[in-house]
Amino acid sequence: MTEVTDADFEAEVIGSGLPVLVEFTADWCPPCRQMGPVLKALAAEEGDRLKVVQLNVDHNPETTNAYRVLSMPTFMVFRGGEPVKAMVGARPKRRLLQELSDVLASDML
Repeated sequence: MTEVTDADFEAEVIGSGLPVLVEFTADWCPPCRQMGPVLKALAAEEGDRLKVVQLNVDHNPETTNAYRVLSMPTFMVFRGGEPVKAMVGARPKRRLLQELSDVLASDML
């Protein structure tokens, strides 16, 4: 899974041809660590339809503040350079897939 920074957020997320799921995360956040394996599995399974990246909020305050992220983990889906969905808090993979179903629908791409 790719880690993005303030410096490459524009290129990796805003400029992506695929929808992008960004996890705003922090090293000190246990629910964020809990989501690691879930996101890795999601990236492996849906990599052809969805790009999955992480952004460390402590190291990247510009992007964190630009999207008004206050809680960790926060998940944002970007499509065509715009945030189209936001979710806060850890969740099981099945629930995350349900919440992303509209994004993953092939007719939306």
